[in-house]
Amino acid sequence: MRAPPLLATVLLASAAVACGGRTVVVTPAAPVSPAVRAQLWVDPAPGARDLFWGVGSSRHAPDPDATYTLIAKDETGFSVSYDVVGRDGVEWSAKIGPEAQTEVVVSRLLWGLGYHQPPLYYLPSWRLAAPGGEALTISEARFRPKLPQLERLDETWAWADNPFSGAPELKALLVVLLMLNSTDLKDSNNSIYETATPWDGASRWYVVRDVGAALGETGTLFPRRNWLEGFERESFITGLHGAAVAFGYRGRHQELLAMIAPGDVQRAAAMMAALTDTQWRDAFRAANYAPAHAGEYIRRLREKVADGLALRVDRRSIEDED
Repeated sequence: MRAPPLLATVLLASAAVACGGRTVVVTPAAPVSPAVRAQLWVDPAPGARDLFWGVGSSRHAPDPDATYTLIAKDETGFSVSYDVVGRDGVEWSAKIGPEAQTEVVVSRLLWGLGYHQPPLYYLPSWRLAAPGGEALTISEARFRPKLPQLERLDETWAWADNPFSGAPELKALLVVLLMLNSTDLKDSNNSIYETATPWDGASRWYVVRDVGAALGETGTLFPRRNWLEGFERESFITGLHGAAVAFGYRGRHQELLAMIAPGDVQRAAAMMAALTDTQWRDAFRAANYAPAHAGEYIRRLREKVADGLALRVDRRSIEDED
């Protein structure tokens, strides 16, 4: 039997709790104003958001028939990515590998729940200009445009201490990422954007970005992404003890789970439960998942939603103990 997961404990009487070598702010020093909250989350209205095209709509989608010109290639991360430019002059970040699909799905679902996300899209294949004038066909990729009206700042924001610390929307976001088996909760994945004019309810966005390490198993050493079998067999809630919740999550930065209380789990589950059948299907269709494959993911996610609403220990955890 594997080692028990971290027990996420919330200390409601204090403003912060020290876990894993750093202090995680649990309750805000002052109420978070609606204007500040809108920088992280806006009310999406039930079923209103198109999760096939996402925040960028079809207007900002990449041309699947274009040949893109290479600006730079980055092979330092888990996934290889290309900076390319299209014939219309728009620059793109194109990420290939198993995270290409998962990043699109997770981003669509987060945006469907009201959390800001940059426009991004999936191409099953695309063409890259090669020396000599020929074009190389490259495998599937997540395409993210670099838009002049949406500037990504150099600074990042920290999970443990930020303008929304203690706000229920922040804690619900973390629970949603646990449901999606998002295994890399590092601060360097958290970006801040500024918009030329208000867009999606705010002029500044606090974004959880590069969310492709998901929909598989969780872990700290090269967990497998985009892996249905691993996603299905991993538990969500593994224990409930008063104001504490234990999760099956085995990924990085487990100290962050200290901010989660039972009510936060129920809030996140209620948000997920508000997604319509069409939205669920469209989020996976946007990343070119086969309907049957997408259906299995959706079935498992709805199991987690039901467990979250009922504050019920995952049956997989009980079976492991037996």
